[in-house]
Amino acid sequence: MSTPDPSLRNVRAWPFEEAAKIADRLATRGKPAALLETGYGPSGLPHIGTFGEVARTTWVRRAFERLTGLPAKLLAFSDDMDGLRKVPDNVPNKELLARHIGQPLTRVPDPFGTHPSFGEHNNARLRAFLDAFGFEYEFASSTDYYRSGRFDAALLRMAELHDAVRDVILPTLGAERRATYSPFLPIHPETGVVMQVPMEEVRPGEDLLVWTDPETGRRHGTRITGGHCKAQWKADWALRWYALGVDYEMSGKDLIDSVKLSSRICQVLGGEPPVTLTYELFNDELGQKISKSKGNGLTIEQWLDYGPPESLAQFMFPSPGSAKRLHKGVIPRAVDDWLSNVEKLRAAPDPANPAWHIHGGHAPAAPPPAISYATLLNLAGIANTDQPARLWAYIAKYYPGASPAGDPLLAQMVTNACAYWRDWIAPERRFRAATPEEAEGMRRLAALLREREAALMALPAGAEREKALQDAVYDAGRFGPFVTKKKDGSDGVGRAWFQALYEVLLGKSEGPRFGGTIAVMGIHETVSLIEDALKREPQAA
Repeated sequence: MSTPDPSLRNVRAWPFEEAAKIADRLATRGKPAALLETGYGPSGLPHIGTFGEVARTTWVRRAFERLTGLPAKLLAFSDDMDGLRKVPDNVPNKELLARHIGQPLTRVPDPFGTHPSFGEHNNARLRAFLDAFGFEYEFASSTDYYRSGRFDAALLRMAELHDAVRDVILPTLGAERRATYSPFLPIHPETGVVMQVPMEEVRPGEDLLVWTDPETGRRHGTRITGGHCKAQWKADWALRWYALGVDYEMSGKDLIDSVKLSSRICQVLGGEPPVTLTYELFNDELGQKISKSKGNGLTIEQWLDYGPPESLAQFMFPSPGSAKRLHKGVIPRAVDDWLSNVEKLRAAPDPANPAWHIHGGHAPAAPPPAISYATLLNLAGIANTDQPARLWAYIAKYYPGASPAGDPLLAQMVTNACAYWRDWIAPERRFRAATPEEAEGMRRLAALLREREAALMALPAGAEREKALQDAVYDAGRFGPFVTKKKDGSDGVGRAWFQALYEVLLGKSEGPRFGGTIAVMGIHETVSLIEDALKREPQAA
């Protein structure tokens, strides 16, 4: 256990706000440790939302431990006893699965042939997914918990309060469903199907559910305990909270009503619902809800093609209660925000810094040289290449000691940036000719770079040289139509100058501070780029 630090309650970062709520809950209950949970439906593969939920819960767990000094565990719970509702589109041997519709996922054969069941196959995928990102968690299988008896006492308690639990759910159902609803789903003793049928009798004292098969008309008696039945979704969530004493769980906006109903059922059972957090769902770049059928989302595999996993964590961190637009365009900013926050964390261990949470309070031991992702994209455009070796040729001039072997994180970023440039920027580039005023400004920039070259190259590589180069970019544009007035009355440079640089030299309308690109590219190469661009004819639309 770590030393408690009550001052962290004053940190303006949402994980500490959530941690304080858990601490208050434990204080009233006298618990010595916290249990945080994330749920997973193993009928499909882990996705970017899975990453977001586990990462965010991990940040709350760490914040709780630092705040209180108490231990906390993250339980990754798989609902693998759920019945298979339909055959997924992305699996082989679909006809094999079709014969087992309705059976618990851990009884359905594995269509991939690698595990005893489909549920166990997907559980293994989940664990491999979480392990790949280094998450600390304890895995839990619904099937194991039901069959081992860990839920037996809670199931019998629910049986004793069967009518009271039904009274919570019934007002939310249509007339037909109300007539048949029960929180219990018995497993058919012959077909193995999870049955959704009315309970004719519920006898907790005899550990018995009595129901009739609607197809055969046969009456069955099923044990309540031992994995012979399971609870319906909202009741199942409440059962888990009650049986395990879950202290914290977050869920998406689409489950708000489920959280309310499960909380009420937990209270009916005699438990206290956990602290909960509702996070917003993702939208696409047009603000439309992401859906698989539309194909307007971004997969985690796609993100990792273009950015390191820490950048995805950076994207997930701010304001989980606010909607986020998830699309390819957010990746460069997320990478550079993460790099900036790592540098800030290196300078000061601020618990409000997202990097503090992403890296467990400690900056990475070997950060890459201070080259932004946006600058790497610029270099790829200047070199007109998606080959990392071409970018390393530029980088080696700026940082003579840098190499892919010695700087693996930078090497990953270079590879990511080359892929991003190839797939998303190169196809959209549109060069144009410079106007007479823009051409004059670019010739001024080339002349200033030649004039100041000795002084610029005498500066140490890094922020100081980049600032001096950026000053040259400003000085070149501080004339004629590009001049703007600052609040203090001095001359500034308008956005039109920088937009012209990008459209004429790089074929896009915006980018990072151009001084950083010059610093890595080199002065001679930049002057050649300007001279070649001023000779270029406009590109056809």
